Amino acid sequence: MPDVVHLDTDGTSYILDVLPTGHLQNLYYGGRLRRMDDYEPLRQKNDVPYGTMVNVSQEQRNIGLDDQCLEYSGLGKGDFREPAIELVFADGSRTTDFRYESARSYRGRPEIPGLPTATGGEDDVQTTEITLRDADKGLALVLTYCVYASYDVITRFATLRNDGEPVKVRRLMSAQLDLFGGDWRLVTFDGCWAYERERNDKPLAPGVYVNDSKTGNSSNRHNPFVMLAAGDCGESSGECYASNLVYSGNHAEIVERTYQGKVRLLTGVNPSGFEWLLEPGESFTTPEAVLSYSPAGFNGLSRNMHRFVQDLIVRGEWRDKERPVLVNNWEATDFDFDKKKLLAIAKEAASLGIELFVLDDGWFGRRDDDASSLGDWDVNEKKLPGGIEGLVPKINSLGLKFGLWVEPEMISEDSDLYRAHPDWAVSTPGRAPAYGRNQFVLDLTMPEVRAYVVEAMTKAFSQGRVEYVKWDMNRNVSDGYSKALPPERQGEFHHRYILGLYEILAELVRRFPGILFESCASGGNRFDLGMLCYMPQTWTSDDTDAYARLTIQGGTSYGYPQSVMGAHVSASPNMQSLRASTIETRFNVAAFGLLGYELDLTMLSPFDKKAIKEQVAYYKEHRRLLQFGRFLRVPNRLDPDKTQWAVVSEDGREAIAGLFQGSARVGLGQDVLTVPDLDTEASFSVKGRPQYINVKAFGNLVNRVLPVKIRGDGVVHTVLSSHYMFRMADEDYVANGDLLSGYGIKLIQQFSGTGYNDRVRILSDYGSRLYFITTVR
Repeated sequence: MPDVVHLDTDGTSYILDVLPTGHLQNLYYGGRLRRMDDYEPLRQKNDVPYGTMVNVSQEQRNIGLDDQCLEYSGLGKGDFREPAIELVFADGSRTTDFRYESARSYRGRPEIPGLPTATGGEDDVQTTEITLRDADKGLALVLTYCVYASYDVITRFATLRNDGEPVKVRRLMSAQLDLFGGDWRLVTFDGCWAYERERNDKPLAPGVYVNDSKTGNSSNRHNPFVMLAAGDCGESSGECYASNLVYSGNHAEIVERTYQGKVRLLTGVNPSGFEWLLEPGESFTTPEAVLSYSPAGFNGLSRNMHRFVQDLIVRGEWRDKERPVLVNNWEATDFDFDKKKLLAIAKEAASLGIELFVLDDGWFGRRDDDASSLGDWDVNEKKLPGGIEGLVPKINSLGLKFGLWVEPEMISEDSDLYRAHPDWAVSTPGRAPAYGRNQFVLDLTMPEVRAYVVEAMTKAFSQGRVEYVKWDMNRNVSDGYSKALPPERQGEFHHRYILGLYEILAELVRRFPGILFESCASGGNRFDLGMLCYMPQTWTSDDTDAYARLTIQGGTSYGYPQSVMGAHVSASPNMQSLRASTIETRFNVAAFGLLGYELDLTMLSPFDKKAIKEQVAYYKEHRRLLQFGRFLRVPNRLDPDKTQWAVVSEDGREAIAGLFQGSARVGLGQDVLTVPDLDTEASFSVKGRPQYINVKAFGNLVNRVLPVKIRGDGVVHTVLSSHYMFRMADEDYVANGDLLSGYGIKLIQQFSGTGYNDRVRILSDYGSRLYFITTVR
């Protein structure tokens, strides 16, 4: 090995060195540095020991591992911080001591057995493997670094190979990153059902911070995507690091700041409840971690992650395809539907320009509520005479594609499958299993269960022409135990469950390469890179309230592109929040994702039908930009209660911006529209999307804008509001790119308590508008 390993992306450098003790250390990770003849300026000086220090050897008495920036730490040799590896040997000891042995580099990258990884061939990625060895125990530890230069991303994983006696693996993290110092804060994305991935910032004081999941999936509680941000980091400037995990199970991101200011980040499979028996001759490889650095603030970091996810995580026929506008029947019908009702919704959808009809829960077994039939994937002929095969041609004849909802990982106690195979449900011997949504979890560690799921889904997806599948998972995993595993391997259950899931998904994607799969887990309970390797989009949240979605989709956007986010327009008041919002705002928020509608289209007013028809046409016209453009979060310079998003084309010559208001406030009627990353040398036209206001919103003020007098909130007013399309004030501006992408342009005044004319914007509570920006030709 040379004195150092110096890994470069287009904009970053990652530099490793070996301490005199033989331990691998991290010299630097940040903006790109030129190669050096001498790396001494980057090395920590260890000229004298400090009090209570444990030195590894008498020959290196000034070096204590507890104050070094190490690359992969264990227990028992003086590093008392959170370790990356924890093993238990046959004699009960836990001390490990891995020292540098060799390194090699090559073009391309390896796969990980049983686990998904980023893609990439010899032209995309260069791999470096560094082997460390604990000679006393016959263990080799291979640290793998895959460098995606043009993405400013380095992925990492670790492989432990046992050439000695049996050993129990209690902890084996995918990556460890030690930073020398700085004023860092930990940024996590936390939540619960129907309010996932809200951004939370935690200034790092000395101590340990844990962001993890113990639910059996990546969870809605704490997403595996985290950031370390400098104290002055904002959306457009400042240093920040990102870490994510290509994994869908229990994970942990552990951050420790020492009193001396060093910061350690660990990410990988959650050590809590995990134990893996590694026999002689066996290896264990961790999931892949994804690391990135940007000096250009959170938007710069998001750009790295978005491009990486779009190009190298998502794969298959749908990776670069524009996604169809869909309608899902769930919030329209719940379980209460028949063929006639579904076709009525589909007919309305076709008339509005919608392209895909999705049949959600309730089409199989005796599924009239959530208490039965999961696992019995035969069509309910009472609801659907003629089955799916009879329904699909009728849907197709309307010009719509057909999609189907399934929840294959679950089993109902009241099901033929459970009565035949109660042992297939996850449960702990001698204990009554816990329920979640009236259902149990299938034990995917069992080969016969995996085979059943694959064949049952193959049959379901072969009914007629199924072109889209929504794969749901509506409960967390409890009672973790497998009857297929011996007692000494029960600590492997949760990881083996995920391995079983990936095996199933890989086979079904192979059998049905043309199906557009969407992952779902009670909304965003499993929104992660692992699922995106098989399914190119994920249902973002069960909360479809437009105002809540600003937080949910905005938080999600830090680590994931809008091209993977399902976003639907639902009814008002919203079913989850009971908040009322306009049909225009509901669309404007959903347009920054993969657009769908989830409401009873047969019950719409003429006003809403006309509005939706124009929305769908607008979305289709700009679909490529909205789904695959560069997504930006733009702080509002005048009012923090307003949210602004933008998507910008790669060449900076086209964009769509959205301005979203929270509570309307009298006297604050001025707004500035800023759209970063435009071509500063070009001139641009800025046009507000044609939008309509329901005159019901004006109450008695309706007489200020109508040519005739009517009774506010009366019968005439109600009838009028269902038919009359009151057009929002037109907005049409011209501005140079340097102004628009820098300071911004001042918009026409918003209604602020008095006066109205055709140059006044009306937004009200939760109001919004989209703007199309394009070069002047």
